[in-house]
Amino acid sequence: MTSDFSAGNFRFIPGVFQYSGGVAASPGHEIERVRFDKPVPLAAGFAQIAGYIKAAGRPLTSFCACELRSPAAFTDEGFRNFNLHYVETLAAWGVYDGKTNPVARSNVCPEIDPPAEPSFYAFSFTRPSQNAAPSFVIAGSGESQEGNASYAERTVRYRDISPDGIAEKVRYVVGAMEQRMGALGFGWKDATAVQAYTIHDFHPVLAEAMVRRGAARSGLTWHFARPPVIDLEYEMDCRRVLREIVI
Repeated sequence: MTSDFSAGNFRFIPGVFQYSGGVAASPGHEIERVRFDKPVPLAAGFAQIAGYIKAAGRPLTSFCACELRSPAAFTDEGFRNFNLHYVETLAAWGVYDGKTNPVARSNVCPEIDPPAEPSFYAFSFTRPSQNAAPSFVIAGSGESQEGNASYAERTVRYRDISPDGIAEKVRYVVGAMEQRMGALGFGWKDATAVQAYTIHDFHPVLAEAMVRRGAARSGLTWHFARPPVIDLEYEMDCRRVLREIVI
């Protein structure tokens, strides 16, 4: 089930307070993705994003997705505290109402040369378009199942980084991507980009879990990075975005 965020001209998969499961542009609109050439710290990044969106003639409520980079994986409590700070700006923009957050997000931790503080890697927003082609962004997901339990209690093959453990984690996350795309009415055949985040070798399961299912039809970008919470080992996100630039 999806919900409409009419102020931003997109619909979204309801999730937790820190992010939604994914977004899709409303008819007559498309998603534009903007990647920073170098990660920009959170406060400065929000300011630059606001300037870019306003210069494009769009309201700040059109901000629909972002990709973050953090210095290191968080504890459960540390991650919650970070998210409470992160949503303050979204509330000021009229995007987050204190309960429901429509913005899709990924937040990962580069293993080598990480940023000194949480930073923006990329962001997406909606804009009017004559192009009838749909566009969407699916939020990042690691191998943790949905629910209110601790990450340790709901993580697939918790602390198991054996080849079989990694393979099962990959299969679970690929399935999560499929479920989220399906909720928006899409599948792998529609995706224009797929990203994986892990420091582990997942090549042994790549063909079976991803290529044969169509997940790599446009290739695969592997970021040598960890998911944002300690003891999560594999994360993915995907999108269909036809307009992408680097600033």
